[in-house]
Amino acid sequence: MARLFVAAALVCLLSSPAVPANFDATAINNAEFRGKLPAEDKADAVIVKVQILLDRALFSPGEIDGKLAENTQKALRAFADAKSLTFQKTITPEFWTTLTQTGQDPVITQYTIAAGDVKGPFLKKLPAKMEAMKDLKALSYTSPQEAIAEKFHMSEALLSALNPGKKFDRAGDTIFVANVLDRPGKVTIGRVEVDKSRQAVRAFDPQGALVGVFPATVGSEEKPTPGGTLKVVSVDANPTYRYNPQYKFKGVRSRRPFTINPGPNNPVGVYWIGLSAEGYGIHGTPNPAKISKSESHGCVRLTNWDATWLAGNIKKGTPVEFVEGVPSDRNAQR
Repeated sequence: MARLFVAAALVCLLSSPAVPANFDATAINNAEFRGKLPAEDKADAVIVKVQILLDRALFSPGEIDGKLAENTQKALRAFADAKSLTFQKTITPEFWTTLTQTGQDPVITQYTIAAGDVKGPFLKKLPAKMEAMKDLKALSYTSPQEAIAEKFHMSEALLSALNPGKKFDRAGDTIFVANVLDRPGKVTIGRVEVDKSRQAVRAFDPQGALVGVFPATVGSEEKPTPGGTLKVVSVDANPTYRYNPQYKFKGVRSRRPFTINPGPNNPVGVYWIGLSAEGYGIHGTPNPAKISKSESHGCVRLTNWDATWLAGNIKKGTPVEFVEGVPSDRNAQR
């Protein structure tokens, strides 16, 4: 697959918060909203179900971790806007019915670990500094658990909680995972909006209908994301990262350019969607838990799975408009 030398975001590589080991696949599949939302920092079976349903409907909550944090709330508001529903401090019965009717398949399903999931090679440890990454042959996953968790859009903590005692390192083992692999595909994208204030990316079809909403990390004070409208000039899987010392990223001391080889833990993840302003693009990340929570260096950062979906449905020449909030004349309905 094509490789692209790019200058993009340095990301924080932090682990996801722990999830209590009291989750049960049957309880999540049968969960019903009872009129009160949990605290934002408390993992809950209803929120796992909500996140998976939103993910399958392409109102991405980012990493599925069972918590009602910022990205899940953004996805709920986007779903409400698109369906002419209300979401403020709680979920109405009408909202719950509409959301659960988006799909009838169980939200948690069984999966048999494949040989490819555990084949590797895996990194023993991901370096914290970019300079230390340049000598690695590939920026691979650090474990089968990380690979499987990302495959199913989950936090490693939630994957472990659903599968107590499992090490995820043996092909043929059966585990419980989020049922998210049947996302809609083969969608024609007519334009993309990057909402800088709401830290979100919205994709529309050529008729203006909303087809996907994804949480994003958009720019920083150090290097703001550009305004106006750009165009897609390239779509590349497994990009090679090229560090340009002219950007003077914090924590990077090198005064010479260097490259970092491809892989899911590459600073720009598994896909690069190049835009018509030098050095800017929409790309993946090695740390999905930090989407919308840490700054990028001017680019637009998505989870690897959201970047993969967008890259698979976008073409060169597609306009990408940078906006502040939802324009009043673009409340497109699905």
